[in-house]
Amino acid sequence: MGILQEGAMVGDYKVLHLIKENEYTETYKVVNEDNNPYFVKLYVLKRTPSKLLDKENHEVMEISILRNIKQANVVSYITDGVIDTPVGDCHYVVTNYFTGENLADKLSREGKLEEELATQIFVGVLNGLGCLHDNKLCHNDVTPANIMLSESMDGTPELIDLGHASAWCSGSVPFVTSDLDVRYCANATAAGMFNEHTDLFSVFAVYYTMLTGKAPWELEISEDEDFAAKMSRMKKLRNTQPLDINGLQVSDRAKYMLEKGLCLVSADSYRSVGAVLADLRKSDDKIEEEKTASQNRTKKRQDTQKKKEEEEGTGFVMKRGTGRGFDDIAGMSSLKALLQQKVIFVIQNKELAEEYKLTPPNGMLLYGPPGCGKTFFAEKFAEQTAFNFILVKSSDLASIFVHGTQEKIGQLFKQAEENAPVVICFDEFDAFVPNRTVGTDTHLSSEVNEFLSQLNNCSKRGIFVIATTNRPDRIDPAVLRTGRIDKHIYVPMPDKEARRELFSVCLKGRPYDENAIDLDALAESTDGYIASDIAFIVNDAAMTAAFTHTTITQEMLEQSIRETTPSISKDAIAMYDALQTMMEGIERNNLTSTIGYKPR
Repeated sequence: MGILQEGAMVGDYKVLHLIKENEYTETYKVVNEDNNPYFVKLYVLKRTPSKLLDKENHEVMEISILRNIKQANVVSYITDGVIDTPVGDCHYVVTNYFTGENLADKLSREGKLEEELATQIFVGVLNGLGCLHDNKLCHNDVTPANIMLSESMDGTPELIDLGHASAWCSGSVPFVTSDLDVRYCANATAAGMFNEHTDLFSVFAVYYTMLTGKAPWELEISEDEDFAAKMSRMKKLRNTQPLDINGLQVSDRAKYMLEKGLCLVSADSYRSVGAVLADLRKSDDKIEEEKTASQNRTKKRQDTQKKKEEEEGTGFVMKRGTGRGFDDIAGMSSLKALLQQKVIFVIQNKELAEEYKLTPPNGMLLYGPPGCGKTFFAEKFAEQTAFNFILVKSSDLASIFVHGTQEKIGQLFKQAEENAPVVICFDEFDAFVPNRTVGTDTHLSSEVNEFLSQLNNCSKRGIFVIATTNRPDRIDPAVLRTGRIDKHIYVPMPDKEARRELFSVCLKGRPYDENAIDLDALAESTDGYIASDIAFIVNDAAMTAAFTHTTITQEMLEQSIRETTPSISKDAIAMYDALQTMMEGIERNNLTSTIGYKPR
């Protein structure tokens, strides 16, 4: 049941029926006085996330964008306005009614398309993007579901749903990302980069789908995961499962362009819509010439990289922390006590350990929801023990050569042993040692085997391994047995005390009256929020204060809390509780302990 009933008027348009809805928008089919059909998209202003509103005029950004864009391959704007409804003011926009089907439905029905038709649709979408890009805007959500093939215009493709359209983004994103389809998102979007290059990646991913009937990379998606977690897994998939473009049954021109457009040859990737259209106009001979030149450049880069790896070795960055160790961490008292007794005492008292035949644990797994301070704790553990510290991400061990990753793993542990005592922290450990029982590629299995070999009793070499992950169930079980990763520690959401401290840390150095801010009340009202959520809340309130050049107030912070949805859903928290139960069954000798948060 929608907000508007059949027969209700929206400006000069009469409502026929509701088409779809979400928590802050509803779409209706309407007709004008001549009984011609149109779409009306209705935004409930008080429910619409602040990210989607222009702060200067409190207007929905999608509507202001549509008002200024007129191009055959972009959804056609008719008019807009504001109406009063039972749920408050709503901003609406009227667009042309589509008498066709979207590309996703066509692909679902027909499978892959003939190359000529796929290219025709591809060019239409590029023209629409070019118009947006000329206006310094990006669509940010180019997928088959957002491309309409209009029967009234002989199948002309139109970009629809500009709900994610925005100016170039670099880190801070002014729209909701939770509903983006990561199969069509460029890797850079994981870092908040949305621009013309990421739009081009998306349209090439759509082109690949039209030519093959499937997305370039398919990923099993959980509704409990946030965008960052999904993109992190997608990036790993792309790194470990490169596309076989040469095996496609398409023209050489299409293969060459897909390689560039999907960043398979990053140095030659497209930088503008114009560059893509220019390649489509070139002769076959010219394309062949450029393809050969590109292959030569790629080989030269590989040769240079191989020489560099041979000369420099792994060269992992090792550091000794200058912080205060556990004193930099508020809370976590139970974990600090556990590690002080079970780990640090044994490490720092070798003679007593030998007398009582105590074997120090080999490693520790920190797992739980994202954004709760697992990697931060690993660094502080190294400071507390006065160990050297190496942080390793999956990309640090990547290699373009067969067995190159195995060699790097060996080099890493050799370097650590030479500089012992050392804490090696593997961030997002499930990417390093994926479960080999679920169809992992052969080369990945060999890399897991190398890890198992190096992890065996590495504490005897002065190496303590800390692994962090959001999904311990995706780690190969052999890694979690005694003698490898011995202890499994669940890192939960920040509790009230931690949230209070986070607000204090994030407000530090900003203009606010300490006596006018109730940190306890803020902590109480942010149950279920992680550190990055609280950092966003404080920054959002600071932006509000900056517009009027006033101090940050309690009211501003509370308003930002009301407008900010927690990054981790209740369903996701329930999933992590289930994972904790599973991991407690796996660990043999110690119950898991809970720890706090990462101050920022």
